[in-house]
Amino acid sequence: MPDRPLHLAYIASGYPYVSHTFIQNEVAALRGLGVQIETFAIRRAPVSECRTEADRDARATTYALRPPRPWDYVRAHLTCLLRRPSRYWRALVRALRLGARSAPDLGHQVAYFLQGVVVWHRCRAAGIKHVHAHLANVGSDVASIAGALGGDELSWSFTMHGPTEFYDARHYHLADKARDALFVVCISDFARSQLMAMIAPEHWEKLRVVHCGVDVERFAPVTHEGNHDVVRIACVGRLVPEKGQRLLIEAVALLLQTGAAVRLSLAGDGPERASLEELAAELRVTDQVEFLGAVPHTDVDELLRRSDVFCLPSFAEGVPIVLMEAMAMELPVVASRVMGIPELIEDRVSGRLVAPGSLPELADALSQLAADAGGRRRLGSAGRARVASEFELKANARRLRDVYEQQIEGAMGSG
Repeated sequence: MPDRPLHLAYIASGYPYVSHTFIQNEVAALRGLGVQIETFAIRRAPVSECRTEADRDARATTYALRPPRPWDYVRAHLTCLLRRPSRYWRALVRALRLGARSAPDLGHQVAYFLQGVVVWHRCRAAGIKHVHAHLANVGSDVASIAGALGGDELSWSFTMHGPTEFYDARHYHLADKARDALFVVCISDFARSQLMAMIAPEHWEKLRVVHCGVDVERFAPVTHEGNHDVVRIACVGRLVPEKGQRLLIEAVALLLQTGAAVRLSLAGDGPERASLEELAAELRVTDQVEFLGAVPHTDVDELLRRSDVFCLPSFAEGVPIVLMEAMAMELPVVASRVMGIPELIEDRVSGRLVAPGSLPELADALSQLAADAGGRRRLGSAGRARVASEFELKANARRLRDVYEQQIEGAMGSG
């Protein structure tokens, strides 16, 4: 154990964002374990993203790099030039090299460099020895600059989620980041394996699997059957092609044709909404498919509580938090057998897994659950047990704290 409590910086592209609630939950859980955390965001979260008092407090205490505060930038860069001139110029050259492919990339990398110097300066002033980025996007670019400037005095790491970054690993510089970081927290074995394929074996040891988690006590079990005639199916996610909502609407239409009494609620918004509404009209299921639009996280909880089945027919996913939440509430789940999802769900034991993109398999799984209240209850109970054993927020926060202590203390000892 370290002599002093861990003092970390956390950085994300936007914080606190509704879509990044899992980061906020992780920060709160680590703070509950005595870890001191200062939060940074690449851009200031709009007030519309702050739905609760905790959101507003997080926004008020997070240092946003955009819009920039000119004097902070001037002071940070002058300090770095005076105290770490060689590291300053090497970091700038690195940014220019990474952005050499195109003018937009060059502009982005220069911006990350400017912001990374500010993060380094603020960490130095606060006595912070480690900065961690959630997601392998812009936050990790900025964290890597801060770490390069800090040398032995400031290390850095990031959490590898996916799947977006895996689509263009070169654009996100995943191999470079995995090699340069002190360690990488992977949310699944799948995410770890993808990085293993990009870097040399001597770096594999730094890839540590720690699941994201949910507060199982908060998502208490609810009885989802026996008080209505229609089986209610819920789906939560942005309305984009990769989430597979088109397939789900088609599956619901097939069930209705067989006489099944089902109703689908889609929570979320996005560019596919108009085409999905047109599809529902074309299939004549408008009365059985409701579009709720973007809803606050608290309203998502309520949607789950009044549903009988949760379905996420995505074509690509990490390990979705909303699946964990539904399972914690003993809601039987149907999801695609892709990426990290099979690490959460065992087919026919803690949920149903179907081949991604398979309309027959999706419709069949939903049909079976719609007709079998006892089966829904068994899967729901096993699903909650699975989340409680491997994906519980506080337990995984302890695992994550241990990783920080081991890796950071080890680096300081070797330095």
